[in-house]
Amino acid sequence: MSAPLSIALVAPEFLPDLGGVETYSYELARELSRRGHRVTVFTRRHPAGEVAGESFTVRPELSLRRYLDGPLLHREHFDVVHATNAAYAWLALESAPVVVSVHGNDFLRPYCRVGRRDLQRWSGPWNGLRRRLAGLDRALGERRTEAWMAAGLARCRRVVTNSLYTESVLLARLPSCAGRTTAALVGLSPELMALPEPSPRGGSPRLITVARLSEPRKCVDRVIAGLARLKDRFDFTYEVVGDGPLRPALVAQVKASGLAERVTFSGQLERATLIDHLRASDLFILTSDVLPTSHEGFGIVYLEANACGVGVLACRAGGAVEAVAEGVSGFFVDAPTPAAIGGAVEQFLAGAVRFDPHACQTFARGFDWARVVDRIEPFYIG
Repeated sequence: MSAPLSIALVAPEFLPDLGGVETYSYELARELSRRGHRVTVFTRRHPAGEVAGESFTVRPELSLRRYLDGPLLHREHFDVVHATNAAYAWLALESAPVVVSVHGNDFLRPYCRVGRRDLQRWSGPWNGLRRRLAGLDRALGERRTEAWMAAGLARCRRVVTNSLYTESVLLARLPSCAGRTTAALVGLSPELMALPEPSPRGGSPRLITVARLSEPRKCVDRVIAGLARLKDRFDFTYEVVGDGPLRPALVAQVKASGLAERVTFSGQLERATLIDHLRASDLFILTSDVLPTSHEGFGIVYLEANACGVGVLACRAGGAVEAVAEGVSGFFVDAPTPAAIGGAVEQFLAGAVRFDPHACQTFARGFDWARVVDRIEPFYIG
């Protein structure tokens, strides 16, 4: 691109929160800045503070409300606005040009309910009225958010998807986007690209899952049930990295299954620590299911495990099919049932399935952010 642009990256999900969309937004900002663009990231305030020491500017000022964020984003001029969540497609109704990245769950059932107006602030001291206004606000907010999202996606300059699968789901749901989508995929950070092969190690096989413990479709409970079938025949340990409201039930399931000495819940880890834990593991497991309102749009975490030299076990569903090279970087179960998961892990523990760390890393290195931005950048200028 001949001249640097002033880019507003509207990213309600951003580091230091951990997750696929957070990583996507952060790495997009880094690559655009590396190319000389002036990038301003608008995101939510985080208790731990914003990301520091980067070449882009972070402004933690988003409120997740259109009536507040619209004036905020219009106070200054940008050459292009790029939103990394479908709920912010409404920007295309007010600004031009606008590019929107979508990931799957953000348009299947928008969780950034930007249509809310906070009606309860008018309730005064009456708690009953406050509750009724809050309920009305939620209902109206969801309807507004979905309507604005659909209208904005149909009008924005380009809709960028994280996989071919997500692109197909979007077009089936919103045919008005036909002819204006690009599957730009995702990438890996330079730090992960540069990791050496892990050193050979002995001891019990180490299994690991990294996931938010807030979505049942991640199927961590089914992994635990599958491993319970193997505990009397195989030696292994299993680490669950992540946190969320499902954690207490999962901990209880582990105890009831007789796996308390085998399973560790590590909570949310710092990025560098997470990489160390992945590199010390033998198999990454994330057998996500596909639900009508939630799916695995791609799964950067599969590539992150591969970059650490670790093979993966996934479910043959959603965007995971594009994130795993069967027989090279990982393998699949056809359905995320305890029997299927247990059977697949048994193959690995018995030595019938093995993955070469170098092959895993080579596959992962085929996904880099320079290629992603190469696909996106032309839409910033027309």
